[in-house]
Amino acid sequence: MTESVHHIVTHPGSAHKDDFLACCLLLAFYPVEILRRDPTQEDLDSVRVCVVDVGGEHDAARRNFDHHQFDKNHPPVCALSLVLQAKGLYEDALLFCDWLETAEWLDARGPVVTAKHLGVERELLARLNSPIDLSLIRRFSHSERVSPGEPLWEIMRWIGGDLVAYLTSLRDRVRFLKEHVEFWTVEGGAGEQFEALYLPRTEPLPADPSFGIERFLMECGADERVLALVYPDRRGPGYGISRHRDSLRLDFASLESEADVHFAHKQGFVLKTSATCPSRLRELLAMAHRPARSV
Repeated sequence: MTESVHHIVTHPGSAHKDDFLACCLLLAFYPVEILRRDPTQEDLDSVRVCVVDVGGEHDAARRNFDHHQFDKNHPPVCALSLVLQAKGLYEDALLFCDWLETAEWLDARGPVVTAKHLGVERELLARLNSPIDLSLIRRFSHSERVSPGEPLWEIMRWIGGDLVAYLTSLRDRVRFLKEHVEFWTVEGGAGEQFEALYLPRTEPLPADPSFGIERFLMECGADERVLALVYPDRRGPGYGISRHRDSLRLDFASLESEADVHFAHKQGFVLKTSATCPSRLRELLAMAHRPARSV
């Protein structure tokens, strides 16, 4: 459903990640043609035209999404931020998309200030560029219009649709986890106690049982204190057990000889077990634990 949107207008010439992704996101809601030209006053006044990263106006009601007119002290935002806000996805995007803050700062403040904000050298930002990003944005920059059915348009719609699906499914997943997870306190080596997150098997079982757990921990403030994750194995009736934040205080490789452990990664960060009894799962956690002084 296009909600009567006729087309999307964004600026011509060099494109950047923020206007490219803002257009991708809009295509997930309005699968219409993208015109890369300066907007007319008629474009800015019409609710049937989405104007992105150009026009000097932010007015979500009229679907105008420019940020360049904001004061220099305005919190860093970009065209993508404004579209996310209009679609009620911004807060979840900030929480679940680690790359968004960097994209906002790069577009609003530039690479030097962004690198300082992130606490890294400016040269590191260039090392993180992907040829996928560069190729798609280059093709977008050289286009005067991007129309339905064209390869670039279809790819952009995929990107926008995947972003919407990721944010909405992850929010649903976090709600599911809030209803089902348990926090265990386990006594490990040298009598030290540590916390683990346990997700019991449910019916129906989610396609990816461990999906969203790390984000859930961040949202509920348990990210720093939990060392291990215990969740149903999607390939069998048992469980997977893994280190959270790759804590070296757990070494699951040391349990590879246990009869009910059918896989333990040589690097020690994950195992798969046929065990289903919570007491046995706790026992495996305790056996894998290493006292803080030995790490």
